Amino acid sequence: MKQTSARFSSLDVFRGMTIVFMILVNTPGSGAKPFSPLIHSSWFGFTLADLVFPSFLFAMGNSMCFSMKKFAELSNTAILLKIFKRTVLLFIIGYLMYWFPFFSYNNSGNLILSPISQTRIMGVLQRIALCYLFASLMIHYLSTPKVILLSILFLVGYWIFLLLGNPGDPYSLTGHAGHFIDEWLLGRDHLYKHTIDAVYDPEGLISTFPAIVNVIIGYFAGRLIRQKGIGYEAIAKLMIASTLLITVAFCWNLVFPFCKKIWTSSFTLLTSGIDLAIIAVIVYIVDVVHWHKWNWTKFFTIFGMNSLFIYVLSELLKVVLIRIPVAAGTNLFDWINRNIFQVVTPGATGSLLFALFFMLICWGVGWILDKRKIYIKL
Repeated sequence: MKQTSARFSSLDVFRGMTIVFMILVNTPGSGAKPFSPLIHSSWFGFTLADLVFPSFLFAMGNSMCFSMKKFAELSNTAILLKIFKRTVLLFIIGYLMYWFPFFSYNNSGNLILSPISQTRIMGVLQRIALCYLFASLMIHYLSTPKVILLSILFLVGYWIFLLLGNPGDPYSLTGHAGHFIDEWLLGRDHLYKHTIDAVYDPEGLISTFPAIVNVIIGYFAGRLIRQKGIGYEAIAKLMIASTLLITVAFCWNLVFPFCKKIWTSSFTLLTSGIDLAIIAVIVYIVDVVHWHKWNWTKFFTIFGMNSLFIYVLSELLKVVLIRIPVAAGTNLFDWINRNIFQVVTPGATGSLLFALFFMLICWGVGWILDKRKIYIKL
């Protein structure tokens, strides 16, 4: 069975699943430690939570294989303007999201403007913006062999850069060479505060290069499905590619360990391989055998059709809840968790239930937008 439509619903399901899991990971209830799969690995290693961000980049690459077809109708100037406009918008929105709510209280209890000098520059949307920029330029202006070669150079070159940058301690929190570049170019006050004793940014500049490859692999996966049609041949090739990437990833892990915090090249291959397998399974279930009983896919496509907007909404809503005081030393976010969810179901279960509750609130906003046919794109 083949389906050669301009778009396939499994993409929106995959992207929607990514947003659901992203909210569950980013918004655990306070008052208890979440279940271990929902916690990012402390440094080396891999958990399900570590798969969220790479999957979003992979899904963006899937989307690009459809959206970039329109570039053939545009002039070179129009293409560049379109790419750079989206990049700048994503970066600015991400920057403002970390600066939000723009005001804070000083030691005297007076409301003051949060200093720009201490605002984080890099972040999730900022990395997405840079990955989109580089991936778009590569895909549009380079041939497929050159794109593959440059992707390999990103992965291998990043590994060599870390090894040569600090041979005695190449992969540690503040010892890896990427950290020195971030601190030099961005400044300590503009980095993510990771620990009390160390200032560090998990979405640094140099570690963005291997993340670009997640987008590139997502693009090739989408292009394969678009060209071959949604059928068994495409699914088989996706699974073969998945097996190869995961095998190489585990071999590379022996000398270049999985580490989301510095986005190691082995981590890129592992997460891309897993995403290839997931998208293959979703394509089979949704678009080949059409297993739509109870219309379960609608729940995820509501997230998928407004993925960036709902992600930003979830982050801002969390900040708002944390900023609303309800008692001395307690904010609304903590109060809801400690007085409702941790009372009803103490421990990790209560933390998960709050995350599900929070996710459903965001889904409700997405449902309203979908009902009104409002799809917010950049």
